[in-house]
Amino acid sequence: MIVAVLDANVLFPMLLRDTLLRVAAAGCFPAHWSSRILDEMTRNLVGDYGMDPPGAEALRTVMEEAFPDARVVGWEKIEPDMRNDPKVRHVVAAAVAAEATVIVTSNIRDFGNLPDGIVAMTPDEFLTEMFFKNPTEVLEALTAQAAAYATSADHTGVDRKTCAHVTWFRRAGARSPC
Repeated sequence: MIVAVLDANVLFPMLLRDTLLRVAAAGCFPAHWSSRILDEMTRNLVGDYGMDPPGAEALRTVMEEAFPDARVVGWEKIEPDMRNDPKVRHVVAAAVAAEATVIVTSNIRDFGNLPDGIVAMTPDEFLTEMFFKNPTEVLEALTAQAAAYATSADHTGVDRKTCAHVTWFRRAGARSPC
């Protein structure tokens, strides 16, 4: 099974965060993060996304409660040994400590020179991989997500913008509610 560390930059955008966490909750992969990754997420939700601080902290708490095994510990001791870009060494150290095989990040360029057995993948690459390994579970997670965000009055009850989120699954032969 693929074990993944989610970088803070994939936890900022609401739909992306929701998609990754729903796919993890469906049992497709164990999601991991460090306290520093969640600190960065919280800080950026407030500073860049305009979320109020109590809301950002509440989101963090909900994530930690929903994924009690996600928090990686012991990464601080090995961070200095990482050879990648210094500003993201903490993410790689978390991946090593979690025995992860994948770091999901929107910032691939800073994740060169990774330890053996760890690769950095964009969210699109990662979710595509998850779909090919677990098509039923991923599609069910996305269908539930689409239903949760349903705001349009079209005949399916599914928001057209959310449908765009799952359109690429059709190309792979999956049925979608859109």
